[in-house]
Amino acid sequence: MKRFQGCLLCVLWTAFLLTAFAVQSFAGEAWKSSAWGTKKPPAAAPWPDGKLAIIAFGAHPDDCELKAGGVGALWAAQGCHVKFVSTTNGDLGHWSQAGGVLAQRRLAEVRKCDGMLGVTPEVLDIHDGELMPTLENRATFTRLIREWRADIVLGPRPNDYHPDHRYTGVLMQDSAFMVTVPFYCANTPYLAKNPVFLYFSDDFQRPNPFRPDIVVSIDEVIEKKVEAIAQLESQMLEGCCPGSEKMLPTDEEDYKKKSAAVRDRLRSRFAGVANKYRDRLIELYGPEKGKTVKYAEAFELCEYGSRPSIEELKKLFPTFGK
Repeated sequence: MKRFQGCLLCVLWTAFLLTAFAVQSFAGEAWKSSAWGTKKPPAAAPWPDGKLAIIAFGAHPDDCELKAGGVGALWAAQGCHVKFVSTTNGDLGHWSQAGGVLAQRRLAEVRKCDGMLGVTPEVLDIHDGELMPTLENRATFTRLIREWRADIVLGPRPNDYHPDHRYTGVLMQDSAFMVTVPFYCANTPYLAKNPVFLYFSDDFQRPNPFRPDIVVSIDEVIEKKVEAIAQLESQMLEGCCPGSEKMLPTDEEDYKKKSAAVRDRLRSRFAGVANKYRDRLIELYGPEKGKTVKYAEAFELCEYGSRPSIEELKKLFPTFGK
């Protein structure tokens, strides 16, 4: 009996320790902050070159590129530090492939695409369709923003059709204050200044429609953006989840024809953003230039981060003042 009681106590103690460890991990290293005692952890040092740092979160390896590839390329051309994070590996995003094979294919595609845009890619090891707004993921977002020492953070609004998109938006929002809390994830230096957080544009109306606070001309880089995104062939050429065998090229000539059609659709898509927010372009650029912008990307200011004025916001984005 004593031996049994001893084994039971050992099992219970082990279970307690494992539970405590799990809670510690999910709390985003909150317990580890006690190691600092009353000493405040250090703040993150700014980038030594003084250039802006931008990090964007997209749910899948194409979302950042579609929504912010133009401004990303423009920032990168100015020497700014730009990172695109895919919060899932996209391993369900095709009609005939899935799992590790597709995840590796999409990783290779997005690396090629982002290399052409001049931005740094990162793909998180989370299955497509399984991103959740957990404490662990909140800590991951917070660390990524801090490690990049971001001045600007971009991501989707939390009322999107796809759960991965929605929860990417929720996690981005939830990080907006936590990145400045010294003892949260205390092993990653906190940001002394809260970044500017912005949402990608979308067409969803409920519970509230997208508000185009800043609309940016990407005319200078439209061909670079189109050519880069065209490299995401599993999505753009083969139709991702809704695609079919009919979309596969039958020969080299058919490949060229279908690839050209992909590029035309992309140009039309980004021209649609400019036309939809034409009035805002005129307000921001003035009548002469605002009326002539052909391609654009639009963003809404999130109220949880820093709240610059429109004039201050314009100074953060490329192409204004030219």
